[in-house]
Amino acid sequence: MRHLAQTPGEETDLEAATRAALREGGIQEVRERLFIEASTGVAGAGQGMFEQLRALRRAVASGAGAESAVFHEAYHPYIAAVWAYRVAVREELEGQSLTPAAFGWAGWDGKDRCPVCREARSAAAVAGA
Repeated sequence: MRHLAQTPGEETDLEAATRAALREGGIQEVRERLFIEASTGVAGAGQGMFEQLRALRRAVASGAGAESAVFHEAYHPYIAAVWAYRVAVREELEGQSLTPAAFGWAGWDGKDRCPVCREARSAAAVAGA
C-alpha cells in the first residue's frame, strides 16, 4: 500500500492494485483468525485496525499520494488504530499498557511527528495570521 501511495501514477488501476495489495498481504485471513482466537478486546482492536486500513486503501485507490492531505487524513487514524491494537495485545499478554508518552510522543496517530502534517499546520497558521 505504501509503495502505491508513493507512486500513484505508476498503476493504471489503483482500485485493483490496492485490493490486490490487501489480498496478497493475507489481511482477510488474519482478520478471521483474530475473530476465532483472540479475546474480545484484541479482536475489537483488530477490527478497528482493519476498518482504518480499508479507509487508507480507499484513499490510495482514489489516487491520494503519500504527501497529500487526503492520504494523511486516512493514514493517521490507521496508525492510531495499529497502536490501539498493540496496546490491547500488550495489556492482555502482560497486563501493562503502552502510552504514547513512553516513546516521547503526544499521541498514537503520529501527527505530531509527521513532517507533512506539521508543514500543513504551519501553512494554515501563517494563512490565518
